[in-house]
Amino acid sequence: MVATTNPGKVREIRIALAGLPVQLLTLNDVGAIREPEETGATFAENAKQKAEYYAAHAGILTVAEDSGLAIDALGGRPGVHSARYPGATYPEKFAHLYDELAPHPRPWTARFTCALAVWHGGRPVFSAEGSVEGEIVRNPRGSNGFGYDPIFFYPPYGRTLGDVSDEQKLAASHRGKAFRQLRDWLLDNDAGG
Repeated sequence: MVATTNPGKVREIRIALAGLPVQLLTLNDVGAIREPEETGATFAENAKQKAEYYAAHAGILTVAEDSGLAIDALGGRPGVHSARYPGATYPEKFAHLYDELAPHPRPWTARFTCALAVWHGGRPVFSAEGSVEGEIVRNPRGSNGFGYDPIFFYPPYGRTLGDVSDEQKLAASHRGKAFRQLRDWLLDNDAGG
């Protein structure tokens, strides 16, 4: 099971794990499980907490991830608080970020980070991390992706991650890198058999 209900993440994870002989379940498939409080200081700590918690409640091999945006000019914020950064919508979050970034010189370098943890049988069995470096653009661009993708410019593509296809994003992104490591681990461990 992948411990998320985020449709954007589910879509990307399904693409990243396509062709594996596994049945991919999400939290929507296993019944109501209350969300745990995320108290980790790092993405890896939060991923581990969530994997352990959801595996204990679902009783099956569980993958949990924590990911977010770290902006150098803001000392790495919003970081592990990316989803809880002020604003009810992402355009509101962007506006708040732009207000915070206004006094800082450009470029506004940043990175996306994704940490994942796999828990099974009451113990951790795998973990991985991926990151991608880029810059925050002055104006959101693109209607693909989700979350902070429209403001995250990826220099090798010359576009934001909101301006590229799911496949292009996964080829370069933090989540794509972490889930490719998971894919290799699942293949090495005969996950389907």
